Amino acid sequence: VQLQASGGGLVQAGGSLRLSCAASTRSFYNYNMGWFRQVTGKEREFVAAISRTGDSTFYAGSAEGRFTVSRDNRKNTLDLQLNNLQPEDTALYYCAVHRVPQFRRDYLQTTWFANWGPGTLVTVSS
Repeated sequence: VQLQASGGGLVQAGGSLRLSCAASTRSFYNYNMGWFRQVTGKEREFVAAISRTGDSTFYAGSAEGRFTVSRDNRKNTLDLQLNNLQPEDTALYYCAVHRVPQFRRDYLQTTWFANWGPGTLVTVSS
């Protein structure tokens, strides 16, 4: 599975962006998916994840209430709506495939994800 994230850009604090991730597979519906972000010099961190059917989601504490993950299995796409963005949200955002069957909060570290595509840069100015 190849993944391509897009939708990043420059936005002022308090603004919004919608990221999208296109998957190159017709069996996209088989995969739980996740969003991560990384700041230069820091470790990649979990942002949000969504189950195969979209009926279950997890968020990092920093994303809860501001970000919304969704998917369209007919279009093989994964989205991340970013609202009320703050300068500390500035990062390279990645989508990835969850590579284990256990879709639980204790299985959301980067090691359980794969097929990292090139990220999309989100820059939030103060």
